Amino acid sequence: MTRRTLPGAGSTARRTLPAGGSTARRTPPAPGRLSRGPVTSSGGVPTARRVATLAPWQPSDAEALVAAVAESPDLVLQLGGGAVPSVDAARELIESQLVQSADPTWAFAVRVDGRAVGHVALAHVEHRHATAWVSYWLTASERGRGLATRAVASVARFAFDDLGLFRLELGHRVNNPASCRVATGAGFAAEGVERAKLRYGDERFDVETHARLASDPDPGVALLTLNAG
Repeated sequence: MTRRTLPGAGSTARRTLPAGGSTARRTPPAPGRLSRGPVTSSGGVPTARRVATLAPWQPSDAEALVAAVAESPDLVLQLGGGAVPSVDAARELIESQLVQSADPTWAFAVRVDGRAVGHVALAHVEHRHATAWVSYWLTASERGRGLATRAVASVARFAFDDLGLFRLELGHRVNNPASCRVATGAGFAAEGVERAKLRYGDERFDVETHARLASDPDPGVALLTLNAG
């Protein structure tokens, strides 16, 4: 099993991104590391770092999945509309839907300090046309930190460099601007709206489709360590 950190396109070194819009000196997070806030270069006690990684789901992630759904009720839709009321039910869902087996699906847990807090997947991998569909979610407590953007960008780099894919697609409900920000931040350009594509209960939703090509400019996002299994 190979564990590696994916570099940004056109680079052989790990990259970090400085925090923008501030005159204070900050230590930016290294690839795979998250900060809970600014870390100044002098004075005070340095803020603790957290390590974020991507790796295949495991049955042992069941407890973390139950906790994620409990704090983020909207994830029920992401998980196919089924409830995850117990660790046993979560384990069954992981084994039946999330455990990576082989193409045409690659499913990765987003882990912070070893605990699963999110998900990024490549589905419908099609090698003739070199395409795949990307999906993602993150627990409510981890949103708004840029973690989802970094995770999606990291899986996209894996798809281009390791799987040889050329075009990746994703979609989000038009009433979900946070998901749109993740997509655009990870380098996925909006391509149009599909009317009434998704149905949840009795309501249908328009979906905005995004895509990223292997030839598109790199979004300049600090990537996470990805263990492909």
